[in-house]
Amino acid sequence: MSDAPILITGGAGFIGSHLVDALLAQGHAVRVLDNLSTGKRSNLPLDNPRLTLLEGDVADAALVARAMQGCRAVAHLAAVASVQASVDDPVATHQSNFVGTLNVCEAMRTQGVKRVLFASSAAVYGNNGEGAAIDEDTAKAPLTPYAVDKLASEQYLDFYRRQHGLEPAVFRFFNIFGPRQDPSSPYSGVISIFTERAQAGLPITVFGDGEQTRDFVYVGDLVHVLLQALELPTLAVGPVNVGLSRATSLNQLLALIRQVTGSLPEVSYGAARAGDIKHSRANNLRLLERFAFAEPTPMAEGLARLLGR
Repeated sequence: MSDAPILITGGAGFIGSHLVDALLAQGHAVRVLDNLSTGKRSNLPLDNPRLTLLEGDVADAALVARAMQGCRAVAHLAAVASVQASVDDPVATHQSNFVGTLNVCEAMRTQGVKRVLFASSAAVYGNNGEGAAIDEDTAKAPLTPYAVDKLASEQYLDFYRRQHGLEPAVFRFFNIFGPRQDPSSPYSGVISIFTERAQAGLPITVFGDGEQTRDFVYVGDLVHVLLQALELPTLAVGPVNVGLSRATSLNQLLALIRQVTGSLPEVSYGAARAGDIKHSRANNLRLLERFAFAEPTPMAEGLARLLGR
């Protein structure tokens, strides 16, 4: 196995730290670049000699170039993941969500690194395809600066593929959940918010009637795919949806939390939030064609792990 490290931007965050654990377990050297704005040192096994943490922002081109030195591949997960933050301050979030991607591409070009995994988002589809399974060719209609930056990043990665021989694996994440997902923000994943309030016995508010649906994927199942994308000899061109093609309503989610915990605090229903998509479900045929995707973790099992049951 090569001693050359794999760079993970945003590696102290929710998804990144799970990928760090999996790579270290396989014997890889790992270098993490994270500004710790949402990522946490406590998510990382910093006593592992094969792990190095560089604290800083992907918007810093010189730092990205230094972090890239000697690496054999990159998982570019760093982003300001709050959609609302991108609406409130599009200039600041653009620096991390788009300029950061361009910095990664340039550092790879100048240092001869080819393989890069990129965390894109189902947000690039906007409201298109609502009510049906969304495939990768569904028309793109980004509704927020966050989604615009993700789509523009995809297009730049494809340019660097054609012009400079980069090997991008672009993944459009649907709703990823699991341990370490931070519930502190009101724009965090709905599962992390609901489970935290359920554990604390605090009332839960559902925006809308609870019949809105999402396509939930356990973080360990996603990591299994990312590991394959780092090691495959060649990668097919084009983005890949990461979803199960299963629609789970928020009311069904609450019932599962009750099943796992044995109880549920008071649930109230408020007005739907403006701009919220009612239904989101991935067509995942491309995912199943390109990667070995084992039987997904059942939601009840994933929730039990998240809740420490």
